[in-house]
Formats: sequence, structure tokens, C-alpha cells
Amino acid sequence: MRILVVNGPNLDLLGTREPELYGTTTLTQLEDDLDEYSRKKLSDVSLEFGRSNREGEIIDLLNSGHGKFDGLVINPAGLAYQSYALRDSVAAFPHPKIVVHITNVFARERFRRNDLIAEVADGFICGMGVGGYRLALDALIALVKKG
Repeated sequence: MRILVVNGPNLDLLGTREPELYGTTTLTQLEDDLDEYSRKKLSDVSLEFGRSNREGEIIDLLNSGHGKFDGLVINPAGLAYQSYALRDSVAAFPHPKIVVHITNVFARERFRRNDLIAEVADGFICGMGVGGYRLALDALIALVKKG
């Protein structure tokens, strides 16, 4: 099983950007942790990571992954609240998809409650810190296996 994990704008700043909200784990540490988790607990799962600050690059990554991946974990970051193009790309992704946000978007600014990407996803996890990615991975694998 192949899973695509995509992170959007500003997530390259994890570990240094607003650590009181996002914690001190860097994106590299997060990816390494997920990779190790999938190898140890989920031996039949391989992960591929993608990240960009540019909406079009994320869309290209998703659209080119249709025949390559069995599922998608995506943290669209700020694009979640404004990008109809990314929403349509996620909707077109032909396999299960889970949206992750590190913070609880419902306890923050009001605009964050309208997540366009979550509308077309199979699941939504927020407020669990970087641990939310593991939860998303577990949920996604269950969805993929369920068929």
C-alpha cells in the first residue's frame, strides 16, 4: 500500500513557527517519525512525502499521483480556507483521503472553521498536534483496507 502525505504552505517552518501553537517538532522530524511508524507498525505501507508553499505545485503532485497511491493524508494549511482549485484536486483524487490540521481550527479564528478541503475528504483530524498524522495514517489505512 502506498500513501501520499502532503503538507502545504508554511509547514516547512514547523519547529520554529509559533511553537506555542504548532510545537517544536520540525517537518523533517515529523516525516521521519511517520516513516518509522509505518515501517514498524504497518510493514506493508510505504509513504511518500510532498510539500510546497505553492498551490499549483500541490495540485500537480496530487493529480500526478492518481495511479500511484492508494490514499492521501493532507495538511493543506492556509489553502484549506481559500483554494477551490485545491479542493477540486483533492475531490478528484480517486482514493480515500484524510485532512489533518495540527491545531484545533475550531478554537482559533472563525475563518478556519470553513475548511474547503475537509468537505471532500473521507476524514478530518485536528487539534492533536503532530500526533494527528499518525491518527490520520491509521484511519486512512483502515479505509483503504475496507475498500
